[in-house]
Amino acid sequence: MDSYKDSRKELARPYRKAVLKALLVLTIIGAILFSSMNLLKGSYPLAFVEMVMGAYSFIVYRAIRYTPHLERWIIAYLIPFFTAMMFAMATPRATSAVHAWVLLIPIISHLLMGRRLGLAVSVFYMGIAAVIFLFRHLDQPEMMQALPITNIAVISLCILVFSHVYEVTRETSERQLIRIAQTDPLTGLANRARLSDIFERERNRARRYDSPMSVLVLDLDHFKDVNDDHGHETGDVALQHVARIFRECLRATDLAARLGGEEFGILLSNTNSQQALEVADKIRMAVASAPLNINNSVVRLTLSGGVAELGIDGDTLRELVREADLRLYQAKDSGRNQIVPSISSLAATART
Repeated sequence: MDSYKDSRKELARPYRKAVLKALLVLTIIGAILFSSMNLLKGSYPLAFVEMVMGAYSFIVYRAIRYTPHLERWIIAYLIPFFTAMMFAMATPRATSAVHAWVLLIPIISHLLMGRRLGLAVSVFYMGIAAVIFLFRHLDQPEMMQALPITNIAVISLCILVFSHVYEVTRETSERQLIRIAQTDPLTGLANRARLSDIFERERNRARRYDSPMSVLVLDLDHFKDVNDDHGHETGDVALQHVARIFRECLRATDLAARLGGEEFGILLSNTNSQQALEVADKIRMAVASAPLNINNSVVRLTLSGGVAELGIDGDTLRELVREADLRLYQAKDSGRNQIVPSISSLAATART
């Protein structure tokens, strides 16, 4: 359940939208300017292409204002934009200076499409531009000298490399920031914010495929005594110890989060309440059977918990956590070191 990719996409969307809007405005202005100049020169096919790109840019500008599919519009715009650029370079009446526009390709591609797709699109269109340049100037010795060609190639490669390195660094920084923002610093588990994000995605998936989903709320018993008797540092180690047990007991598709203090929430996808009860009991027994040895002292830990199932106990994370929390307190009142199941689990047990 890795939401980091989705979070990076959401984080990048506003600035990519701003870059795309700026590019669209410049394209519209450029289309008016260059199509007028090419009409005066008699280069009618190129002028027509430029006018079409200007009109298309205006349509895309209006379409992206409220679209939830910005990435699709980026591709739908850049492919015709770069193709029109190649057409301009291949036009016999175009000047050699038009090839300078190829230097924009890696910058725009990486800014709008990211490191992987941006690199692929850049290499593809820069390769086409190189072929066009060679065919156009193959019979012009002054343009085919080694020094000018080497300069153009090195400059193009530098801009491509710098654009790619910048985007890789930016994505890495974003990934680290998102991980910090969505991770509990003490235990390394997810925090409440990430649990909420993952829950929304998994709830949509559960509804789409009509699959169950459950939430556990677990709390360490007598944790205040651990802090009072052994110190807060030992309490922190105990929380880290329990977090490790969670990771050992859970599937890769499950998500454990620290809700606060010594309370934890666990999201179990494709899991009904009866199965969730079995998972919770597995965790409970693992914690009880693995005392913490620290500073020549044995700290025995137990936990109590409650189970809630999507649909039966609520449709939002708040509702499910509330129901599971109520059952958690029932477990505390009943002597601790136990899990109180959901109503559906009790009904299933009664039928069997």
